[in-house]
Amino acid sequence: MKFIEHAKEGLLNLYFSKLRSTLALLGVLVGTASVVAMVLGGELATNEALKQFKSLGTDLLAVSINISSEENRETAGKMQNLALPQALELTKVDKNILQVAPYIQLFHPVFYNGNTINGIVLGVTDSFADIVQIKMKSGRFVSLIDKYEFYCVIGHDVYQALKKISIKEPLGQQIVIGKNIFVIVGVADNWPENSFVYANIDNSIMVPLLTSTVISKYAQISNIIMRLSQQADISRVEQQVSNSINNVISGKQITFRSAKELIAKMKKQSNILAVFLGLIGSVSLIVGGIGVMNIMLVSVIERRREIGIRLAVGAKRVDIGALFLVESVMLSLVGGMLGVLIGILVAYIIAIIWHWQFTWFLWPPLAGFSVSVAVGIFFGFYPAYLASRLDPIEALRSD
Repeated sequence: MKFIEHAKEGLLNLYFSKLRSTLALLGVLVGTASVVAMVLGGELATNEALKQFKSLGTDLLAVSINISSEENRETAGKMQNLALPQALELTKVDKNILQVAPYIQLFHPVFYNGNTINGIVLGVTDSFADIVQIKMKSGRFVSLIDKYEFYCVIGHDVYQALKKISIKEPLGQQIVIGKNIFVIVGVADNWPENSFVYANIDNSIMVPLLTSTVISKYAQISNIIMRLSQQADISRVEQQVSNSINNVISGKQITFRSAKELIAKMKKQSNILAVFLGLIGSVSLIVGGIGVMNIMLVSVIERRREIGIRLAVGAKRVDIGALFLVESVMLSLVGGMLGVLIGILVAYIIAIIWHWQFTWFLWPPLAGFSVSVAVGIFFGFYPAYLASRLDPIEALRSD
């Protein structure tokens, strides 16, 4: 009951000192808003990055095959490379491997109607489209049936580039890759870029994997993407795949990237970033807290006579301290609530500017508001203590 009375009186005192209270409130408001905006913005950025991995699924495993040492690099031309049938046989290594999609990345000059096109060439299989979720805008995707046929599928950016050159629909038209003429049999829809795949599908010309080995003597399977079952033991699958590849070819360094492991690392980094951003934002909040203490110390000096009268008529020292402490907390509460709203608004504007999906996270506003209240208690305690320790006679003598 006393707390409610103190709160009402505290708000009334703050109202009578509008300008001074507003300036102190602004310090808490800016501090809280900076904490909420920075932490919430960091969470939105991390969430947007995680969306790239989650869009493909968390059950992916990427395998990279590289020459392992300087000595091997010198004899790379003599070494055996992984063939397509051997790569596809990896599904039999472990029952938890559901799909395998080897792919080859090549860099060849690409021309359309005599114009140079900016794009990379990918040698792929039909399972590649399923695993990385390539949707077709028109036509079809390449398949194993195509074998050595000179067919290709173009990405969204390549499609837009071709449309600028000619008003004809690219589907069914011819495109030159190196010295070879390919027929466009499909156009891929817009694909959200994902760092889990070592290629930008939108900027790619995808050809049958076997065909890519014909058009370039440097074509070799160095990347494989696998889709695993949800209950797969990733460490066990990695060991079995590594043993299987080493049995077929030697002198290669095999590295793995798991979607689940990457997501776990990103979440850990996100937590560290959130703490770091929160600490940076808290500096502004501490400055605001110092402003609250300054205002409350001035209030104690100005209200010495009032404090003396209260003590003279029987008020307890603890009540005097509680009155000033509640007043500083009320100042921080109002500033904290306004700061949380402004912080959320700033994070929302950032999400709109960067075209992120705005997702509501409870803990950044809650943390910002809690810290602002803690600041009010911490920085308001000393002025409240001074007020409670005043001598009533000395206080009554003050003007």
